[in-house]
Amino acid sequence: MNSEIFQSAQKHFNIFFMTGLAAFFLLSCNGDDSLSDAYGNFEAEEVVVSSRANGTIVQLNVNEGDVLDEGVLVGLVDTVLPRFEMEQLFASAKGVDARITQLQRSIDVQRERLAVLKKEYNRVTNLHKQQAIPTQKYDEVAGQYNVALREMEQVKSQRLVLESEKAMTQSRIDAAKEQLIRCRINTPVAGTILEKYAEQGEFTTAGKPLFKMAGLDELTLRVYVSGSQLDNVTIGQEVTVKFDKDTESEHQTRGVVSWIASSAEFTPKIIQTKEERVDLVYAVKVRVPNPDGKMKIGMPGEIIF
Repeated sequence: MNSEIFQSAQKHFNIFFMTGLAAFFLLSCNGDDSLSDAYGNFEAEEVVVSSRANGTIVQLNVNEGDVLDEGVLVGLVDTVLPRFEMEQLFASAKGVDARITQLQRSIDVQRERLAVLKKEYNRVTNLHKQQAIPTQKYDEVAGQYNVALREMEQVKSQRLVLESEKAMTQSRIDAAKEQLIRCRINTPVAGTILEKYAEQGEFTTAGKPLFKMAGLDELTLRVYVSGSQLDNVTIGQEVTVKFDKDTESEHQTRGVVSWIASSAEFTPKIIQTKEERVDLVYAVKVRVPNPDGKMKIGMPGEIIF
């Protein structure tokens, strides 16, 4: 009787032991947090696109979730006033060109007149040296020639003034062209629209945010390590990255350490490190490819060195 009781107890103990051992291995295979070396959240390089001009938004074709290439025209700010200004400047430039053309004709006429006077001046100068003409005649011709020289210098100086005016007008035209370009709203990077802050028909000003976007093909996992772990991590090091798949399993991929903080900071409230007694930690950034988009901004992640 006692032997049967002992055998029955031994059998129940063996079943309990094997069940506990199986449960231990099952838990170990399903994401024991003690295997990870650091914890954090995924981030992206976010870009806030702002208006570069004042005016009414006549077009803004973006919606949250849109995936766009770099340099895509997605919006336009009212360009009526800049175009009017440019038309006025083009008219002014044509007026300056006409005045320069007219002045050039005057210069040509003056040059021909000066050539004739120079010949006459040279002739009377020779005759005056030979005392073949009176001094009064020489002084008269010399005076006409000197006046013509001064008139030529004056006409040339007027041309310099017009050339300067033309250059200034061209500079204002270039500024007006730049203003028109700034009325165009383009995507500065390739990525996904995260938030939209303005709508078509609203009045905007230079510097006012219109939408926010980020490239999601590669995310950054910002984790925190203790001082005792710094020897295990270097810039350029490849690490294993884990993030949740469901309540019982995890995804795994590879990432590269791209940045390590040069100074310590207090442990963020959302982070629980393996060594909870450590108050100061170092931030580390890990670049993680995200071609299939499984990782999301703000999602928690872990790394193994």
